[in-house]
Amino acid sequence: MVLVHSLASELLAHLRRTELLTPGDRLGIAVSGGADSTALLRLMLELRAELGLVLSVVHFNHQLRGAESDGDERFVAELARRHDLEVHLGSADTNAYASEKQLSLESAGRDLRYAFFAQLTTAGMADSDAGITSPATNHGPADARRGKPRLYPALDKVATAHTLDDQAETVLMRVIRGTGLRGLGGIHPRVVVEGEDSDHATGGSANVIRPLLSLRRAALEAYLRALGQDWREDSSNRDQHFTRNRVRAQLLPLLEREFNPSIAENLSELAEIARAEEDYWENEVAGWVGTGIQWIEPDWARAASAKGCDLVRIRVETGRAPSQTRQATSLPQSELERRLNQPGPLVMNALVDLLWLLSEPPAVQRRIVKAVGDLAGFPLEFRHVEEILEFAHHSTKGGKRLSLPLGWQVERQSHALLFLTPDLRTEERIPADYAYSLTLPGRAMVPEAGIVLEALLIPSGPEFNGYNPDQLLDPALVSKQITVRNWRPGDRFWPAHTRSPKKVKELLQQRHVSGEQRKLWPVAISRQEVIWLRGFPVPAALQPKPGAASALLLREVPVDED
Repeated sequence: MVLVHSLASELLAHLRRTELLTPGDRLGIAVSGGADSTALLRLMLELRAELGLVLSVVHFNHQLRGAESDGDERFVAELARRHDLEVHLGSADTNAYASEKQLSLESAGRDLRYAFFAQLTTAGMADSDAGITSPATNHGPADARRGKPRLYPALDKVATAHTLDDQAETVLMRVIRGTGLRGLGGIHPRVVVEGEDSDHATGGSANVIRPLLSLRRAALEAYLRALGQDWREDSSNRDQHFTRNRVRAQLLPLLEREFNPSIAENLSELAEIARAEEDYWENEVAGWVGTGIQWIEPDWARAASAKGCDLVRIRVETGRAPSQTRQATSLPQSELERRLNQPGPLVMNALVDLLWLLSEPPAVQRRIVKAVGDLAGFPLEFRHVEEILEFAHHSTKGGKRLSLPLGWQVERQSHALLFLTPDLRTEERIPADYAYSLTLPGRAMVPEAGIVLEALLIPSGPEFNGYNPDQLLDPALVSKQITVRNWRPGDRFWPAHTRSPKKVKELLQQRHVSGEQRKLWPVAISRQEVIWLRGFPVPAALQPKPGAASALLLREVPVDED
């Protein structure tokens, strides 16, 4: 086989080395229309015979840019037709989904896109399920086409066009935000993404691969120019409101120009090293389960079980978060039964051999403690881990018990550390009330809401570098230390663009936030006033005035990667 371009030879060597693909794979190429994904498609067209692949094109229209988004879809459909490839088209109103789920546009778009990938890798999928069309009928938006549904074999894998540049940007963003080895691993070459049951997803999982992680974006654009292949430019990539765009346009070029021309490659290598280290530690953790770490049903839970309550029993799978199975009963519902069956952390205590723990080096000690939190389902930040280890070495300094997130406690015994699940006879599975201090700028983990709230100072600039003004506060009008807590009865908030303050309860009802989620909804308090309510614009009176030297941004990020 003679390859048209040296970049194809480079990619072929990378694919053989990493074994991301298997001969006979039905591979969907996720094509947005941008340079990276268009180059991925053209490269895989060169390599498909050599690799023995069955190719098709996958495109998801996020409906974020109106006619521009529809133009991207037509471009991709035409590209697929030109190369006689089947095309799979999907779409959803990402703005509406983000509002409904209280997500950022980036997170909402990713959820919808990967849920669509999961649909495509579900066996026996019909074209009516996922907007699939043949090359002969791929003109126009997917939902405008009509015809008799056909049954398609599931795709084996979906390939996305993440590049070495994307990897470097991701690692850099996580270093800035704060992370551990898991976060330094960046974008993984392969990942299984689970779909969810919703209006936009039908469950299942997607086997996603990233073949281009060894290639630079500039090389891909040069490859397309050599082929005479055009591509689409996404205007949102210039929107400086997004952190990644600022890192891409400002920070990474600065580091390359002023500090190290090879910074992108070095960050990519760091991610590869971190992933290997994390894989090693995950195998080590698997060996600790059932040996150095033991799981014990609390006495009160055993008593409840003896009385016939529908107790959630726990099976700890080696090296993985424990799954839950239930023991059926015919007793009527009770408050204890309700709490036992709530979603949340385990209703099990964890016993860690103290002599073993203290005999290990600090790196292993941290991993042991972190493993307990991960397996039990309550998050531990670095400071929590350090407090627990200090407590393990010197228990008299902090009393006999130390409080941990989500109502957990740890007790030092003569030969063991005992991690105690909340007693559901007197406590909720996830505490209804919480409060955390946040010094500005800084961050606070809010495990009850599943977020970390970050407070960032934004220097002055044209419209504060493109940030949404409805999310910016004037630092002069906010105390240096704020409180992040769940809303309480009587709390009032005045979102920008509304006529008057309203009770937080009413605002959440208008957004259809209900149940346990509503109880735990976070707010930020400064000087006895609610200055931030998750999912709402900040009060107009607290926003920076024209000419302000800086602005304060409160934003949430998921509790992961640390």
